Amino acid sequence: MTLRLGVPSKGRLMEKTFDWFGARGVVLNRSGSEREYAADVSGVDGLSLQLLSAGEIPRELAAGRIHLGVTGIDMVREKLAFWDRSVQEIAPLGFGGATLVIAVPAFWVDVDTLEDLDAAAAAFRRRHGFRMRIATKYHRLVHEFLRREGVADYQLVDSQGATEGTVKNETAEAIADITSTGETLRANHLKILSDGVVLQSEAMLFKSRAADWSGGRKEALAQLVAQIGR
Repeated sequence: MTLRLGVPSKGRLMEKTFDWFGARGVVLNRSGSEREYAADVSGVDGLSLQLLSAGEIPRELAAGRIHLGVTGIDMVREKLAFWDRSVQEIAPLGFGGATLVIAVPAFWVDVDTLEDLDAAAAAFRRRHGFRMRIATKYHRLVHEFLRREGVADYQLVDSQGATEGTVKNETAEAIADITSTGETLRANHLKILSDGVVLQSEAMLFKSRAADWSGGRKEALAQLVAQIGR
């Protein structure tokens, strides 16, 4: 009987996750080189560690291949339709905080709200004959948000690089992206709409609803939750 815990495999998110669990007596260790994904756990019984990319963890949770996983709220809600049917939030970890926002060029002085954006998008389509482009990596979240807020006449275009640069490069008219301080947006002459916050995100410990919880795994989870103080 083992609980499989998925943790980001590199970067500050991995380091902060290791620190968070370590401060609560659950020691996570990378047991190989940085090119390897071997890892181990000490300080708690019945827990094994898998190092995965932050983007893989929602899929592995939803498939039940891991019991627990640490990743951003934004990742889970973007990658999993009806996410709350697939996973359960166990504990916010207090780091990895960021906000998914809608931002437009700073010189659009008459566009400050989503209502303004809707009007600008309609005018843009009349003028140019195609819909205003919004560059993002978060298609599901942004589409649902803009539909709910009544914004039309736009198209989402995929951005896998520096989303903030798409407006300057003329591959989009606006963006939807994660920001922590807003400094990168300002450096690229973009402003956040006053009501343009799509989602507040942070690192979260999630539980899979699809995993096998038989054979004492529920009891092992209860022990772990008690140890980490949740």
